[in-house]
Amino acid sequence: MIGALLGGLTLLIWLGLIFAHGEFWCARVTDRGMPPAPKQWPSVTAIIPARNEADVIARSIGSLLGQEYPGEFRVTLVDDNSTDGTAEAAHRLNDARLTILSGAPLPAGWTGKLWALSQGIAAAERPEFLWLTDADIEHAPDTLRALVSRAEDDGLQLVSLMARLHCATFAERMLVPAFVFFFQMLYPFTRVNRPKGIGGAAGGCMLVRRTALERAGGIAAIRNALIDDCTFGALIKREGRIWLGLTDRSRSIRPYRDIGSIAAMISRSAYAQLGYSPLMLIGTVLGLFLVFGAPPLLTLIGSGAGRIMAAMAWALMALSFQPMLRFYHRSPLYGVALPLIAAFYAGCTLLSAWQHHRGRGGMWKGRAQAAMGPS
Repeated sequence: MIGALLGGLTLLIWLGLIFAHGEFWCARVTDRGMPPAPKQWPSVTAIIPARNEADVIARSIGSLLGQEYPGEFRVTLVDDNSTDGTAEAAHRLNDARLTILSGAPLPAGWTGKLWALSQGIAAAERPEFLWLTDADIEHAPDTLRALVSRAEDDGLQLVSLMARLHCATFAERMLVPAFVFFFQMLYPFTRVNRPKGIGGAAGGCMLVRRTALERAGGIAAIRNALIDDCTFGALIKREGRIWLGLTDRSRSIRPYRDIGSIAAMISRSAYAQLGYSPLMLIGTVLGLFLVFGAPPLLTLIGSGAGRIMAAMAWALMALSFQPMLRFYHRSPLYGVALPLIAAFYAGCTLLSAWQHHRGRGGMWKGRAQAAMGPS
């Protein structure tokens, strides 16, 4: 009896996720194609915060300087107290459009990335748009044209692209497509893109109207946010419409060579997503077990109707993962393994909470940025 109820519940959950959760799994919201060009191209300044990024910075900024953009365009790199020669590597690009700032020491109450962004924005000469991007993202030459065209054509305050993540090593093939899949479960792009609803963004590529950001209170309004991109998206959505989609134009060039490096990336902010709440942590782990763990468990050891319904839920789970696997050119068999992948993410969430309570939450480039959050 309990098995039948649990199997039926898991099936209902997956039917609801697939048919009533913003089509999060379809991977249809992309920036393919080019929107109509505006009559006049607005001015844009790209801001890149960088801390110890000497191995990728020339490639990243080189892709910015290589943009085929008809309007006024400048690039500002904020070197956030790097010790590996990041600024020197950028200087070798020798382009008059590039400004390199030495970041001031991090003040209390700020995360490092947002403090660096704040300094870069303050130094920009009041462009119409700010392009906030990361030091490990490489952009196709038409990326800025596509971003600006979409923003102008649809009257958007923010256009954000979920950069295609590096997916070549075994660890990346196993875990990276699921990262984007789970992100879309939390922030279905169709709901983010509606005039009303949730706000969200992807920090690797965000084009924002400067006036909208100023009306919202500037970067200082979210200065201590660890999940800065989605917090930023919610902030700007109060000022008007935003858009978030998948892309092939912007790509991460930072490899995650092993499972440990991916675990560190996930655990950096997972507990912050739960508001540093132990109750939310317990609820999340139980929820992950119910949604991802119970279907294969009941399929393998259950019986009768409960087993059949659980198998159907597992099949729906695997099928829902297929569009994202195709987007990343990965084997469809990873869909069957999604429960194990979800268990890994649950473990990273527990690790994130443990790190936070040890005073090492939000660890990034030697900084424990969530150490002062509530516990």
